[in-house]
Amino acid sequence: MAVFVRGSVAIHYESYGSGYPVVLFAPGGMRSSIEFWSRTPWNPMRELSSRYRVIAMDQRNAGSSRAPITDQDDWQTYTRDHVALLDELGIDRCHVIGGCIGCSYCLGLIASAPARVSAAVLQQPIGLSAENREVFFQMFDGWGDELSRDRSDISEVLASFRQNMYGGEFVFSVSRDFVRACPAPLLVLQGNDIYHPSETSEEIARIAPRAELVPSWKEGEDTARAIARVQEFLAEHTPR
Repeated sequence: MAVFVRGSVAIHYESYGSGYPVVLFAPGGMRSSIEFWSRTPWNPMRELSSRYRVIAMDQRNAGSSRAPITDQDDWQTYTRDHVALLDELGIDRCHVIGGCIGCSYCLGLIASAPARVSAAVLQQPIGLSAENREVFFQMFDGWGDELSRDRSDISEVLASFRQNMYGGEFVFSVSRDFVRACPAPLLVLQGNDIYHPSETSEEIARIAPRAELVPSWKEGEDTARAIARVQEFLAEHTPR
C-alpha cells in the first residue's frame, strides 16, 4: 500500500501497469475509494493497465485515506489533494477517469489545472435534478455519522461541509459555463438513476465543446463496446 502524506493529510493510492498515466477517481459518493471499482460494470484497473500507468486512490476520509475536516472544506479541497498527488508522482499530464462523484472530481481538476488533463472519461456523472437534492444530503449524512462515531470533533462542521459539497447546482463542482468552455475532450458514459440523472450526462455531452455520449454501457455487448470505445478514445488523445 502506497501512502502520500502532505501535512495532516494521508492519501492511499495504488499504481498498476506502465505507460502514459491514467488517474482514477472512484465512485462511492463520500466513500469514494479504490474498492468501488470492482463493483462497476467495467474495472479500468483491469482493462487499462496493460497499456497505461493506472493510478487509483482513496479520497480523503474514505477507504484508507485520512484528513482533517473543517467547515471550509469543499470541492477545491479534494482538487488540491489531486494536484498534490500528481506532483508527488511527477505526473505533468494525464488522462482522468471518474465514476459517479469521480466525474465531478475530474471536472474540478480540469477547471483548476487544465494543462494537466489530456482527456477525461466520465462514467455516469452525478448531478442535481428536481428531486434528488435530499438524496445527496442523506448520503453525506450517512458518511458523516459514521465518521463522527470516532471523531466527535467534526460534528459541528459537517453541516457547512455538506452545504459546500451539495448545496450547488448542475454537477456541484463546476458550473455550466465552465463545461461550455471545457478544454479537455470528454467521453460521457450515461447515467440513469437518481444519483446519476440521464439528463446530466446528456447536458454535459451537449454543451461541452469536445464531448461524446455513450448511452448504453452497463450490460453484455454494450459493456464490451463501451470498453472498446474508452480504449479508442484514450488512444486518440494520448500525446505522442
